[in-house]
Amino acid sequence: MERISYGGTFFIKVIFPAFWFVFLAAFMIVGVSANAWKQPIFIIQPLVMMAFGYFLFRRLAWDLADEVRDGGNFLLVRKGPVEQRIPLANVMNVSMSQFTHPRRLTLRLRTSCAFGDEIAFIPRLPVIQFNPFARNAIAENLIRRVDDTRRGKTA
Repeated sequence: MERISYGGTFFIKVIFPAFWFVFLAAFMIVGVSANAWKQPIFIIQPLVMMAFGYFLFRRLAWDLADEVRDGGNFLLVRKGPVEQRIPLANVMNVSMSQFTHPRRLTLRLRTSCAFGDEIAFIPRLPVIQFNPFARNAIAENLIRRVDDTRRGKTA
């Protein structure tokens, strides 16, 4: 089975958010220890950035699948310790985000699975791509295969 998801999902889901919150907490601790109570910006700004980061990570990173493998007429999706086999016949829609980096590929399912009715992941990135509006080959391939499955064609 070929892996079609990005290998750096762990960095995006765990390491970068941890760095974000630790850096802001350290900034706040330094501000408090330097008697920054007289200038509340050293307390308010990190708290606002933590709240902003929390909502941003919750919306864009923490719901991503850890790994997605292509098995021909099904996708094997792993999120944490849970692994689920998703037949292509259960995929209702394949959509790709345009204005996020890295781009997110979202699969809308006909019937819910262990992960709900949507599965989002970051597809494997091309080595070099100069056109920011180019279509993703993995998304295009999945769209065609889901459509073929829906029509009853076999690949």
